[in-house]
Amino acid sequence: ISPSPKKRKAKRFWLNSSPNPSASSERPTLPNLSFPHTPPTPAVTMAAEQSAEHFRGQARLPGFAAPRRYDLRLTPDLAACTFAGSVSVSVDVAAPTRFLVVNAADLDVSPGDVHFAPKGSGQVLLPVEVTSALEDEILIIRFNEVLPLGEGTLVIAFQGTLNDKMKGFYRSVYELNGEKKNMAVTQFEPADARRCFPCWDEPSFKAVFKITLEVPCETVALSNMPVVEEKVNGPTKTVYFQESPIMSTYLVAVIVGMFDYVEAFTADGTVAPLPHYLPQVSLSLSPLGGSCWPHFPFAGTSVRVYTQVGKSAQGKFALEVAVKTLILFKEYFAVPYPLPKMDMIAIPDFASGAMENYGLVTYRETALLFDERHSAAANKQRVAVVVAHELAHQWFGNLVTMEWWTHLWLNEGFATWVSYLAADRFFPEWNVWIQFLEESTTGFRLDALAGSHPIEVDVNHVDEIDEIFDAISYRKGAAVIRMLQSYLGAEIFQKSLAAYIKRFAYSNAKTEDLWAALEEGSGEPVKTLMHSWTKQQGYPVVSVKLKDGKLELEQTQFLSSGSEGVGQWVVPITLCCCSYSVQQKFLFRGKQDDFNLSGLVECQKKDDFWIKLNVDQTGFYRVSYDEELASRLRHAVETNILSAADRYGVLDDTYALCMAGKQKLVTLLHLIAAYKNETEYTVLAHAINTSLSIYEMMAVAAPEELVNMKKFLIDFLEPFAQ
Repeated sequence: ISPSPKKRKAKRFWLNSSPNPSASSERPTLPNLSFPHTPPTPAVTMAAEQSAEHFRGQARLPGFAAPRRYDLRLTPDLAACTFAGSVSVSVDVAAPTRFLVVNAADLDVSPGDVHFAPKGSGQVLLPVEVTSALEDEILIIRFNEVLPLGEGTLVIAFQGTLNDKMKGFYRSVYELNGEKKNMAVTQFEPADARRCFPCWDEPSFKAVFKITLEVPCETVALSNMPVVEEKVNGPTKTVYFQESPIMSTYLVAVIVGMFDYVEAFTADGTVAPLPHYLPQVSLSLSPLGGSCWPHFPFAGTSVRVYTQVGKSAQGKFALEVAVKTLILFKEYFAVPYPLPKMDMIAIPDFASGAMENYGLVTYRETALLFDERHSAAANKQRVAVVVAHELAHQWFGNLVTMEWWTHLWLNEGFATWVSYLAADRFFPEWNVWIQFLEESTTGFRLDALAGSHPIEVDVNHVDEIDEIFDAISYRKGAAVIRMLQSYLGAEIFQKSLAAYIKRFAYSNAKTEDLWAALEEGSGEPVKTLMHSWTKQQGYPVVSVKLKDGKLELEQTQFLSSGSEGVGQWVVPITLCCCSYSVQQKFLFRGKQDDFNLSGLVECQKKDDFWIKLNVDQTGFYRVSYDEELASRLRHAVETNILSAADRYGVLDDTYALCMAGKQKLVTLLHLIAAYKNETEYTVLAHAINTSLSIYEMMAVAAPEELVNMKKFLIDFLEPFAQ
């Protein structure tokens, strides 16, 4: 390891603290080498004064050079758990420099295996020093003279270990015919492509990838793009993949192992409707003996689900969902699926639920496989939602990519929201939007803590990225996206989103770019509205009173501790009165305000009058009603007039306010009693869990009241038990 930029003789440099000399491969033969002479200019003089220290401790790579194309070759040794490789990168040098700086970690690179060739010069430049900064995970390559501006090719040969940490290029263990075997798998998000090959490992450095794998003949080799050629050479084969469109390094994927698959086809780059899956349809065999759907008579895009050998039947449900989802998202985003194939694969050892690699999505087995005979119904729903989530990323994340990890919440929050949109379209009987409220509730509880964080967090170093992969990013992020879509209207939101996708396709975007597109399409102040939800932590509770035909609103930050927060939001209020047939929407911007609403006075005269804010719980805020309005809502719950989502929301808000000391316990118990005729599973489960939570707290805080509480619970639950 070279911990400093001091000059050294050409020698082997280890980029990891535990070198693995057993990982060996042939080094490429270098052509005749020479150094160019660059006339001195002020910029060149400044570049000549650069040192390796300029690049240490920086959050991001310097911008004086950027990759345009990677030609990556990897040779994994599944038995020894090592790999060797080389990468040839077409680089644009945009400013004078003597350095090229790339990300690299846990790799073995020798200075003699690095060179740079300026395009058209006929020269090949050797570095005078190759230094690794372990803490920054960068490789600093210094040349003797300033590099020519324009295009050149950087070539690096390297070696590494198939690690057991489920990141970078790693090994996963599976069984085949009772024998344990290794497969090679990649997991690069957020910043671990650098553990497989030296690269510009930031999402804004998009480039084209041409990948070649040298693997054992009996294995299946997969990458982002389809195979264009295979050459067998004794016990090994070389697999050449089609060149990819431009993409970020974290979306690159390589997998080598033994797999079965099921398959369906699509047409013209757009998934075509498949025939109904009928028992009499014969299935063809995959290369390892598993079954796949028949090849249909039209040419089209391949959609496959890969599994361990013998498990392919468990991939059929995910295949069906994937086909339907690609059709839906092609329509929703108004852009066809960009790649010629979509592979999804179940990995035995996988850290997260799934990963949206472009054209090769990896999953934990429980998130992709479903056994009709043995799996629970909840697992079927999880598979549908996770598949839809990852396929949404093929457009929102892969085709249009965040500029930097600060915007991760939008990537994940949007995919979470739209996955429920897809599941609701395919399986309306599941009532997934009611279940989505459970996701929102988790976000509510975390965000009500004083130690919460805003949805959008500035990421200053890659070490901070993993810290924001939490329920705030996913669940609150999804909830505020749903709130915005509900306020703007489904059609306006969809059209504006499609315009955003087309505008930023094959490039990078920031959160503000989406707000600008939505603002342009809707005429609403989307940026101002959403900044109040993404730039500050927490959320409001809106207190409601009705006086003289006016709606009196007041907002305060809700904290589960009961203390007062200082936050203030632009709240998109949705409201209905006595009926869902007519709804009103407006923005509540201040701390307090009165609103004259048409029809409110007439509605108030009705015997069954009620008013509900946050219709169907699409907003990420809580509502506290005065005693009269709360009583009216309780009656609407009891008579089943409110929607299931609103019945869930009224209970959840009241429970949270009670736990924060903002409402009396007796108010909550009276409300729970109104759910005695509840028929919706998710709502009833929430009422039961809330009751049991109260009982457990009472056992500690007021044990003398347990007898009365037990009687209340028996009276409430007995009809359901019968």
